[in-house]
Amino acid sequence: MKFAYKFSNLLGAFYRHGNLTFSKDGNSVISPIGNRISVFDLKNNKSETLPVSTKKNISCVGISPNANLAILIDEDGAAILVSLVTRAVLHHHHFHKPVNSVRFSPDGRKFVITKENVALLYHAPGRNQEFNALALDKSYYGPFDETTCIDWTDDSKCFAVGSKDMTTWIFGAERWANLIYYSLGGHKDIIVGCFFEKDSLDMYTVSQDGTLCIWESDTELEGLRKGPKFSERNKVDKNKTKDTEDNGGYDDIEYVGEEDGVTRGEVIKGGANAPKELKGIKNVCFKQISKHYFNKDGDFSKLTAATYHKKTHILVTGFASGVFHLHELPEFDLIHSLSISDQRISAITMNHTGDWIGFGCSGLGQLLVWEWQSESYVFKQQGHFNNLNSLAYSPDGQYIATGGDDGKVKVWNTNSGLCFVTFTEHSSSVTSVAFTSSGFVVVSASLDGTVRAFDLHRYRNFRTMTSPQPAQFSSLAVDSSGELVCAGSQDSFEIFLWSLQTGRLLEVLSGHEGPVSSLCFSPVQSVLASVSWDKTVRLWDMLDSWQTKETLWLTSDGLAVTFRPDGQELAVASLNGEITFWDPQTAAQTGTITGRSDLQMGRKETEKITAKQSAKAKSFSSLCYSADGESILAGGQSKVVCIYNVKEQILMKKFEISCNLSLDAMEEFLDRRKMIDFSQHILADEGAGDGDEVDLSLPGVRRGDMSSRHFKPEIHVSSLCFSPTGRSWAAASTEGLLIYSLDASLVFDPYDLDMDVTPTSIQQQTKKKEWASAILLSFRLNETSLIREVLEAVPYDQIAVVCGSLPDVYVDKLLDFVASTLEKSNHLQFYLTWTRCLLTMHGQKLKNRSRTILPSVQQLLKSIQRHHGDLSKLCDWNISNICYAIALSDRLEVVRLTEKILELESRIQSLFEDTGKLCDGETA
Repeated sequence: MKFAYKFSNLLGAFYRHGNLTFSKDGNSVISPIGNRISVFDLKNNKSETLPVSTKKNISCVGISPNANLAILIDEDGAAILVSLVTRAVLHHHHFHKPVNSVRFSPDGRKFVITKENVALLYHAPGRNQEFNALALDKSYYGPFDETTCIDWTDDSKCFAVGSKDMTTWIFGAERWANLIYYSLGGHKDIIVGCFFEKDSLDMYTVSQDGTLCIWESDTELEGLRKGPKFSERNKVDKNKTKDTEDNGGYDDIEYVGEEDGVTRGEVIKGGANAPKELKGIKNVCFKQISKHYFNKDGDFSKLTAATYHKKTHILVTGFASGVFHLHELPEFDLIHSLSISDQRISAITMNHTGDWIGFGCSGLGQLLVWEWQSESYVFKQQGHFNNLNSLAYSPDGQYIATGGDDGKVKVWNTNSGLCFVTFTEHSSSVTSVAFTSSGFVVVSASLDGTVRAFDLHRYRNFRTMTSPQPAQFSSLAVDSSGELVCAGSQDSFEIFLWSLQTGRLLEVLSGHEGPVSSLCFSPVQSVLASVSWDKTVRLWDMLDSWQTKETLWLTSDGLAVTFRPDGQELAVASLNGEITFWDPQTAAQTGTITGRSDLQMGRKETEKITAKQSAKAKSFSSLCYSADGESILAGGQSKVVCIYNVKEQILMKKFEISCNLSLDAMEEFLDRRKMIDFSQHILADEGAGDGDEVDLSLPGVRRGDMSSRHFKPEIHVSSLCFSPTGRSWAAASTEGLLIYSLDASLVFDPYDLDMDVTPTSIQQQTKKKEWASAILLSFRLNETSLIREVLEAVPYDQIAVVCGSLPDVYVDKLLDFVASTLEKSNHLQFYLTWTRCLLTMHGQKLKNRSRTILPSVQQLLKSIQRHHGDLSKLCDWNISNICYAIALSDRLEVVRLTEKILELESRIQSLFEDTGKLCDGETA
């Protein structure tokens, strides 16, 4: 078993906080999720989480115009510069204060960030390697309160900054003689958005109270004139006299000093001493030509987000009530109005064509993309907006089912990373979920006292099972045949057994004296294992009147129980931090792992004891065997997941699932900077309102929602599950559903290596057409690229001959390699032929080693089913197109082409069926 797993994707969450951004081609939306960012490909219906993270939750994201660079800034102002091409971190920078917004200039040479009441202009990183990739150009002062938004002109000459002081400031990115800065008022609330018109200095400003002001400039962008350099300005200052200062010669012009890069309002009234090129130049002036109001129908909800598309002149505004409006400017004609949520809209963005609008709702974690012309959803996803409690893989590893405190059961596609169905029938927290052996039924248990079965064909709840007396179910298990469903109660201490076919209650198993914390069926026998807080594990015989077969005594309260995939071993996690292993046949304990010291515990901000003392009460709450049964995953109230070797009973590796300091219990020691005179800063009650109001209210006054609370969720792992294919595992945590996949590029694991086994010798054998020898040598060196090169060099008619001459030890390795390669390869018929030859020639011997090759066969079956679905859709589409062509033309060539395509399709269909039957036989 190799442990070269790395983080590959984040499921269960789509948006948390911050601004949304579309990619350069407009087909992908980039969304910040906690301290990571995910890219959702709307065209191919896939998601990807970048392998980079910040120290705290991301507050704003800036993407360069060429889509090569991204700046991620967290809540404290710590920024990382990321290459979107290589997915690598290029530079770290700290702005020392929380940053409100960031925006690249259209030409990509500069970018502006705003913090507090200051706007900072930086040179964007270029091709030249520099020690400091982010070089500060100028600092702009003007607003009297915090800044909120930024917008650039199309030619990157000027930018505008909105502020909480109800003003909008326009600054020159260069030293313009007739425009250094200009302040626009006219609003009575916080500025939410400010937007330049296309190729113009005309402005639109939007405030939180739903007011739109339209501003017109008397100067075009071409009318901006460069001012004198700093040395010329000093020369003018020295020649000034009192008379010339009193008389003046031309309009007052303010210049930028460049000693410290700070914009200052220094006025030159040079008269005759002024530079010749500046005489007669008038300052840029703005005037308000109209004002409009959004809340005309009596809806006085706050305007929370806005964006403007310059090419189509479309203004999109979102409100706290979940409603958004589309207006065409400057006429302010209402195009569309729709309610998409019952929570506030936190972020809005549009792609470069102006067809798609992206919305983010942080309250529910929603991410939506709306096509306003067709009035339809392009993308609509929402994660669990409360804790994620349980997860389960489908038997083929293609789907993951999750249940959360929000009472929802969601099913995710592991290939796309998206949720394709959500069941909302439960009225309370879902505590456990499980798949049946067929993979088309999901069973869930909830605290509402029901166990529900959902059909993945028709997407409906077809069976609801309840107990005679109301009970809260905390655990769930489904037997290997899919006929029996059992659930454990946490209040009556009983286990209820139902028939999934009829929904009838078969038996109530009594005997535990505490809440039943976990249940698990044996994969090979009709034996049910249950663990309880009464420090016992009971084995129930499902064939002998559901009687207790054995009772295993623990040293502490039992929290989790699981069988090894072959059913010959039982693992139990207890409250004292131990993992004990038992033989279910003899009821003898075979081993113990003390894992409490492996849990890296952090100290909560509100705790008054040290992390070392707090760790004494922590333990593992979730266990899962690997697909081959050699290792076991363990997780609990910690930020790490531990993998132990069962035979040696030693720790193999730790996976840190999160480094997000915005979560609680992440740091082992308290930061002294957060301490005040008498206690920690977090324990001091400041009497502040919610985030939308002032931070420090007046004495005796508390504005906003009285029920609003600010808390830091605690990091923990609630559930773990290994994929049946053995190539990935998933963890349900506070961050969401984390997927870790096998990283083959990091593994160098040669088999039977010798001095003669080199890439050169393998290539020589390939040139000599010694295919079997080349394959054996490539597997001994065990380099993926070299194995693929040798395999694809084998002629199609020689595949059966090569398969027949392979030794048994290399058949397993070749089958595993073909299973992993087929998932992403375009050579379908080639690798399917390899699969068929391997299974037909070595099928009986493989069946004798079913335990070791089961993950490979399940991975193979998953790949075949995926390609079969894709090809079926493609063939159906081609047949309909060809039928349409036949209807338009009676040419004989088209008919012959159709017959050939149909014949080819039948061959592919038969090939898939043969291979699928072989895989099903091996799986059985």
